[in-house]
Parts: sequence; structure tokens; C-alpha cells
Amino acid sequence: MRLLVVEDNRNLVANLFDYFEARGYTLDAAPDGPTGLHLAVTQRYDAIVLDWMLPRLDGREVLRSLREEAGSDVPVLMLTARDELPDKIAGFRAGADDYLTKPFALPELEVRLEALAARAAGRGRSKVLQVADLKLDLTTLEVSRGGRSLHLYPACRKLLEVLLQSSPGAVTRERLEHALWGDSPPDGDMLRSHIYELRRAVDGPYPVKLIQTLPRVGYRLAAPAAAADAADPEADGDA
Repeated sequence: MRLLVVEDNRNLVANLFDYFEARGYTLDAAPDGPTGLHLAVTQRYDAIVLDWMLPRLDGREVLRSLREEAGSDVPVLMLTARDELPDKIAGFRAGADDYLTKPFALPELEVRLEALAARAAGRGRSKVLQVADLKLDLTTLEVSRGGRSLHLYPACRKLLEVLLQSSPGAVTRERLEHALWGDSPPDGDMLRSHIYELRRAVDGPYPVKLIQTLPRVGYRLAAPAAAADAADPEADGDA
């Protein structure tokens, strides 16, 4: 997931980079409105975090230009200390998809951005996620590999969805745990158990293994050729 942060508070930007890069995100930053608008128009992002009060061009004007002049529908979350209802209404009318007031919790920002990006991706892609001969139908929730139907428990199916959406990229353990349990993961390494069950269903009967462990990072689901292109080979055992 690639994010653009348009924010002039350097400390806040540093905190956002530390938090999201540790979870496998890629970030760019802009310290003022014109720079943010230029990046938003010329680069591809999954979501944009946009401050309201910016030097040279405020967030609402950046958003209006992005929507009306550039015709971009990239998800935008407006981040601001303005917490009055008229301000929120103004932000949404300018084209914001979501609105979060300062101070805020980083996990809440992450969840909101993931939801925005997922909805945007759903508008423009097939309802079937596929890697090699493994398929997940997001409408029917049916899973199959090589034409054979697979039975997955809901937790395993959710993990599979996250891994397929990120393929061939790596997905951190923290992100997978958050997908299952939000901010309250259970005691013990329940994620390992769910990954084991997912592996047994998806890879067990097949000679080509798709789920790979990335030691000290997390997991990746990819066809062997794609995995080799994405990174150096990693061990296949459980992390």
C-alpha cells in the first residue's frame, strides 16, 4: 500500500513514517499544498493523508483541484485539528472520503486508510482475487485451487484475502493480526496456528507451494516466479 502524506508538521510526518513503514507501507511526503497536489496528480497512491492547514495552498483547495481539475478519485483522508461539524461538512464537500481530527491514534488512522483503499480497489477490480491457480471469489467467498473447491474457516479466509491482495508483496505479522483481531490480539501465537491451517488447505496437497514465510517480517503469497522477482528466496518454515 502506497501512501502520500501532505503535512507540514515534521514530527508528525516522522511518526507516520516510522509507524507505517514498519508495517510494510511505502510513503511519500509533501510539506505544502502545491507539492502535495503535484505528487498526487503525477504519482499513483492507494490513499492520501491530507492536512487542512498547509503552507501556500490549504488542504481544501488541494482537494478541490485534485477532484475537479485533475479528475482524480484517489481516496483522501483529511487530517486536521478542526473538529467542529461545519468544518467536517466543508471537508467532505470539498471531496474528502474520510475525516480524522488531531490528536488521533495511529492504529485508527491505519484502519481508516485500509478501508478507504479496499473500497477504492473494489470499484476498479474483479471480484475474484487470483494468484497462480488459487482463487478467492469476494462475492461468494468461495476458495478454489486448480479447479478444486477448498474449505476455509473465516479466519483463514480473511488471512488469504489479505495475502492475495498484497501479492507478491510481503505482509507483516502485525498487519495480519490486525486484520483478524483489530487492536486486541489474543494471548499466545494464534496467528501461527491460523497460518498453519491455511497452509494445510492451500498448499498441503499441491507440489507448488504459494505461501512463504519471511523470517522476522511476516508472510507472502506468490507464485514461485513472482516471489523470486519480489525478493530473495526465504525459508518456507513457520515464522
